[in-house]
Amino acid sequence: MTPEELREAGVRLVGLVLVDNAGIARMKCVPIDRFARACERGIGWSSVWGLSLGDDSFAHDPGLYSPSGDVRLRADPDAAVAVGCAPGWGWAPIDHHEQSGEPWAGCQRHFLRRMVSEAEAAGIELMAAWELEFSVGRDERGEFVPLHRGPGYGAATFGETGGFLLALADALQQSGISAEQVHVEYADGQMEISLPPADALRACDTSILARHVIRWVAAQQGLRASFSPRVVAGSVGNGSHIHLSVWRDGVNRFAGGGGQEGLHPDGEQFVAGMLRHLPALTALGAPTALSYERLQPSHWAGVYACWGNENREAALRLEGAGGASSATSANVEWMSVDGAANPYLVTGALIAAGLDGLAERLELAPAVSEDPADLSGADLAALGIVRLPEALEAAAEAFAASSMVRSAMGDYLHDRVAAVRRAEAATADGLDEETLVANYRWRY
Repeated sequence: MTPEELREAGVRLVGLVLVDNAGIARMKCVPIDRFARACERGIGWSSVWGLSLGDDSFAHDPGLYSPSGDVRLRADPDAAVAVGCAPGWGWAPIDHHEQSGEPWAGCQRHFLRRMVSEAEAAGIELMAAWELEFSVGRDERGEFVPLHRGPGYGAATFGETGGFLLALADALQQSGISAEQVHVEYADGQMEISLPPADALRACDTSILARHVIRWVAAQQGLRASFSPRVVAGSVGNGSHIHLSVWRDGVNRFAGGGGQEGLHPDGEQFVAGMLRHLPALTALGAPTALSYERLQPSHWAGVYACWGNENREAALRLEGAGGASSATSANVEWMSVDGAANPYLVTGALIAAGLDGLAERLELAPAVSEDPADLSGADLAALGIVRLPEALEAAAEAFAASSMVRSAMGDYLHDRVAAVRRAEAATADGLDEETLVANYRWRY
């Protein structure tokens, strides 16, 4: 929306939102009279935030950390909306720019844009959608008291959850988001929203706006919403799954082909690229120490680097590839991602991995239909299946060592993400799950 359109919609204050390398959504605000200037010239922001951690401290890497340096946060008017549930408020994502006007090398949104452009240069178009799990309840003396206590997907929860879900559906619609689904999920207090497919950048913007709306609606009802990987120790965690489809010449490359499960040859290569780089990408999809409490076998979290048709235990699940609508609905879902992940980094890196598969003409491993946790070590080795990193420290080192991700992101962004992951791992070292849960519960 243009500044004029926002003003006509009654907007008086606009929240300019970014997501940092730790996955924290951060916001600065401008009056509507200053919004046009924020789009054209931006507002100030210290470049040290490229090293910010989930607890608001910073990674003090001696080669990267400096209190000097400033970038400009430029609002994107094409993605701006009037937040219908919060009268007087607007919302807009930002891009980081140098003082000179050039894109800042540490901008996650610019990174995603570049990967989309590289895909287009290779003749590939992409569609993406996010599926967000979150927990709703009350914070009573540091304890999470869930809005409902099941059963999972239970209609019996309607008395507790019906009013919240209706208010949420209305608020999303008023804010320009047409949710595909919104419902009670499996764990106590857990809910889920499926967002509509869009181009990769807009899909990520929508996922951040949806969280903003969800938190607002919860607060209006005296509740809090958390997207943390876990809100209660030992419970089922919150995933944040990305769905990606790959198109060439108007044809979905994940359906109607002659390859495995109906994939086209270039669709197979794209998936093979994603699989090859999943160990390194895990540091992006599961960016906190707590994330690895969620990444457990046989919990539908996708902890093995394999793929399968509608297999919810595979890290990459081919979804929607059966039936009459497969030509439009077929997509690949990355199951290992949780609510602490930066969606722009996740999507950009996933695209980069797929493009690497295309460039290298990688051969796709056989699809897996069973739970990989039930296979023997010999069977896993024969199928080329590896367990994804089991701790943040291991994931951070796999990420840091990835030449593909470094080439895609550029040294500046790659080094800062690696530094943040290493610092997060060091900060969490020695802390038990109860402490990690309490530390992260209301950060995401």
